[in-house]
Amino acid sequence: MARWRDGHGTLTVHRAGGDLSVPLERAVSYRARTRGLLGRDAVEGALLLSPAASVHTFGMRMAIDVAYLDRSLRVLAVRTMPPGRLGLPRLRSRHVLEAGAGVMAGWGLVAGVSVSVG
Repeated sequence: MARWRDGHGTLTVHRAGGDLSVPLERAVSYRARTRGLLGRDAVEGALLLSPAASVHTFGMRMAIDVAYLDRSLRVLAVRTMPPGRLGLPRLRSRHVLEAGAGVMAGWGLVAGVSVSVG
């Protein structure tokens, strides 16, 4: 797997009905991961936090969908978190995707689906 840098790219969801491309923001530095979606009213596409095994929504203005990914970028679990919550760490999680609440279901992002990051 390539080493990522903070910045923008594309998330590709490999689903049964065909691949779906979604705008992606990568947060891989400590500073970018710490800031995450804090202070934002919305997110365009998704935000990838790496490395990460859990997230929180303290200080957030919106509910978010959270997908926990293993080291091969396969989805372990997807949860919707309202503001002011602490997510439990996922044992095999190496990366976390965040997006607006409800959008991941529309993307077909469920446990077992694999994604790629470009």
